[in-house]
Amino acid sequence: MVTVLRWRNYLASPEWHGGTRFFLFAWVACMIPMPIVQWLTGDDGLTAGIYLSVLMQGTLAVLFLKQAAGWRRTAAIVLLVATVAWASEAIGSKTGIPFGAYHYTDRLQPQLLGVPILIPLAWLMMLPPAWAVAQRLTGYAGAGSPAATRAAFVGVSALAFTAWDLFLDPQMVHWGLWEWDQPGAYFGIPLVNFAGWLLVSGLITALVRPPRVPDRPLLVVYTLTWLIETVGLILFWGLYGPAAAGFIGMGLFVLLGWRAGRS
Repeated sequence: MVTVLRWRNYLASPEWHGGTRFFLFAWVACMIPMPIVQWLTGDDGLTAGIYLSVLMQGTLAVLFLKQAAGWRRTAAIVLLVATVAWASEAIGSKTGIPFGAYHYTDRLQPQLLGVPILIPLAWLMMLPPAWAVAQRLTGYAGAGSPAATRAAFVGVSALAFTAWDLFLDPQMVHWGLWEWDQPGAYFGIPLVNFAGWLLVSGLITALVRPPRVPDRPLLVVYTLTWLIETVGLILFWGLYGPAAAGFIGMGLFVLLGWRAGRS
């Protein structure tokens, strides 16, 4: 009961303003019933739930970026993230570089050169939470930070972001959203895929040179993603191996992020 009251008081704090509280609850409200929606309506309902949850979480990330940098800088960040993410996916799905040989199915529409337009927004929705984790762990204070701090920030951001894919890729393949030409060692996912995630997310972060973001609320988003993915993969999708790996991999950054905040 004490924990519930603390969280209620925290969510009522000034950190959650400008629509962020609304979109946090909207995102969670989209994520939690997705297994029931799929059971009631089939794959079309699941696809609609995916679109809604990505849009809600993506909007939440954009609002926090706006708090940190204003609308003009935020628009530039969104454009850069979306462009590089889409280009990497378009190149990757055609050449196998840097993620390995894969292709998207027809489930997510519309698509541009074989890449669903939703995918760049999915990159955008989780990069700021990863930046928040790295900000806490490295002491990053924005583009004016020392070079060593900026380099550490880029590396930790890429690791925190890629940890999410320990859940995501097996889940998306299970849902039939994309397919690998040759299944790999990580529950059917080629290991080179994770190298691609590290490379591209690190490149995006280095190019963006993010401002100092509101780290505590974005760490809440990172933590909720970790919890929802763990519970969903275990209870509803039966993906026990990816659930355990993601729980450990992403959970490490959750633990370190909160501990860094207390220290």
